[in-house]
Amino acid sequence: QVQLVESGGGLVQAGGSLRLSCAASGRTFRAAVMAMAWFRQAPGKERDFVAGINWSGGNTYYADSVKGRFTISRDSAKNTVYLQMNSLKPEDTAVYYCSADAQYTDVLTGKGDYWGQGTQVTVSS
Repeated sequence: QVQLVESGGGLVQAGGSLRLSCAASGRTFRAAVMAMAWFRQAPGKERDFVAGINWSGGNTYYADSVKGRFTISRDSAKNTVYLQMNSLKPEDTAVYYCSADAQYTDVLTGKGDYWGQGTQVTVSS
């Protein structure tokens, strides 16, 4: 079994910061070769791509809505990917999910094999 567990969500005022973590585990999970990404889903809306990172950490990709405010990074030794979120806005309120897949293009397009259960981020105005 492969598990992705998100943490770090919470309630923050507009302009504040949060750092989300996604810890991966499982006998068959080889974090060192997995691309990973963050998605988010606001109430009544579809799940949207936020940020992605390839297996080496040398390539990252962001949604236009978060460029310059969010940073994705990874610590492969800890099987963990992070999402640093700064200058948060009320419209960033959503459940944030991490995803993993051996194929970078699949994880970026929401077709990753593995998904976490999500962590709630609420930004108050």
